[in-house]
Amino acid sequence: MITLLFATFAVLAFMEKAAVDLLVDQREIVTRRLRTEAYSALEVTLAVLNEFREVGSGLRSTVEGWGDPLAFAGYTPTDVRVVEIRFEDESGKISLPHATAQILTTLFKNWELSQSDAETLTDALLGWMKRGHIYTSSLHASYDSSPLPFEVPARSLRSWQELIAIEKVRETFFDSDGRPNDLWKRLVDVVSLLDFPRTNLNAAKPDALAALGQFDATQQRNLGEYLQGTGTYERQGPQFFQNPADAQRIAGPTGDTGAFAATISALRINVTVREGRNELRISCVVAPPGGATTVNTIATHAQTTAASAQTPTQQQNRPNPTATPAPNAVQSKAGSLKYPFTLLEIRENDEIPLPPPPRPNPLF
Repeated sequence: MITLLFATFAVLAFMEKAAVDLLVDQREIVTRRLRTEAYSALEVTLAVLNEFREVGSGLRSTVEGWGDPLAFAGYTPTDVRVVEIRFEDESGKISLPHATAQILTTLFKNWELSQSDAETLTDALLGWMKRGHIYTSSLHASYDSSPLPFEVPARSLRSWQELIAIEKVRETFFDSDGRPNDLWKRLVDVVSLLDFPRTNLNAAKPDALAALGQFDATQQRNLGEYLQGTGTYERQGPQFFQNPADAQRIAGPTGDTGAFAATISALRINVTVREGRNELRISCVVAPPGGATTVNTIATHAQTTAASAQTPTQQQNRPNPTATPAPNAVQSKAGSLKYPFTLLEIRENDEIPLPPPPRPNPLF
């Protein structure tokens, strides 16, 4: 009887483990199937975008007709799957590598921070990003004397998580438990870590219009209504600017349109594939030729290395390092593909950061 009881427990345990293993294998198979569908849809999307880019000498806005690329290409998902494409113009934000002290201060003041707090916050950020930065506020960051001493990277941010290490910035964008607060979400919503010279006016957010173009609330509302086809421009529908200077007739004589461009430098493509209750999401950022780039600056001092300090005889006696292909050789291989876009970032499912919640805006 005891033997039969133990045998029953063993069989039940085996069946439970087998069921879990089968479920894991099934999920992996489903994920691979959905991933194939997602990347197929992404390639079709890029092909459609490239057609519009070549015809229109650049991409400006989904109003041009590429807002639903799969329908434009006649793409049909396999089986009973549903594929959704959503775009976010990353170049509609302020490029942090190109943000000056004036731009950052104006941005923070637009968030109703005091002049002193805005200047100090700007000083703290630039002190982290710029080598040899001279602090102009009362802030004197002393990272080398902290419990865990370190040097500032002296290059633009590569991750928003760096903010928690910056003095004054940490207190502004994080709560007492070290969690991002509403100002952090607002910063991520309007500032991009990518490197591009000008913000696309056709997708510029109100904070970017204020910080870059010095547009007031009325001008921001007028531009928003024109682009979205609401309010005064409801009958003519959504529009876009072929040239930043064209915005002056909508915004009025004041404001600086010279700080903007009219084409997209970096576009985020969000692909979602659903099959019943299963779902796979892919988020990637692409740049057209001559568009945005990532921050590639190495966060180190340009110091004299031990090898360069050696005498010619010592250097001659050093063993040869492993040969590596020349950079131009690697570029020539990549260039032979003639791919129309540069892939700057790609994430899947849990790696995709959640977008900041919509913030009520009385302007739009």
